[in-house]
Amino acid sequence: MSEAQSELSEKSVFPKWIRGPQDFVGGLALAVVAAFALWASSDLQGMQGFSFGAGTAPRIFSVLLLGLGLALAATGVLMDGAPMAKFHWRGPLFIGLAILSFAATIRPLGLIISAFASFLIAALGTPETRWKETIIVGIALTAGCSLLFPYALGLPMPLYPSFLMR
Repeated sequence: MSEAQSELSEKSVFPKWIRGPQDFVGGLALAVVAAFALWASSDLQGMQGFSFGAGTAPRIFSVLLLGLGLALAATGVLMDGAPMAKFHWRGPLFIGLAILSFAATIRPLGLIISAFASFLIAALGTPETRWKETIIVGIALTAGCSLLFPYALGLPMPLYPSFLMR
């Protein structure tokens, strides 16, 4: 083991039996999400015979996620792994803001403006954003969404701002 790794393990807040803290914590986080999904889907109808109910797929994926999360946590106990990485708030913050802005602006501003604006807000989540490419991709994705949702899928989404439709 290198000197840097031994210094990190000495400063770790985790017990010695956790050899890969990042894997262990990540596995536990996945297991918690899976347990929540199992609880949230518990009142949905399950499988009856060969027909799927509304709760069948969420339960199948939750059990798979739970198994994978526990396996990852076990890997963190059994094998040496990376120490806990520093968490950066910028990405999750701007992705969350993009989702909230889309939800708040889809009805008054329409799909075209709200999708493009939320894409640009999400692009602020990384300092590596190249704005010329981001705008081109944003235009392409917005055009695709504008064709897919109202026309191909037939969803009743306003394309343009409500004040232009009157």
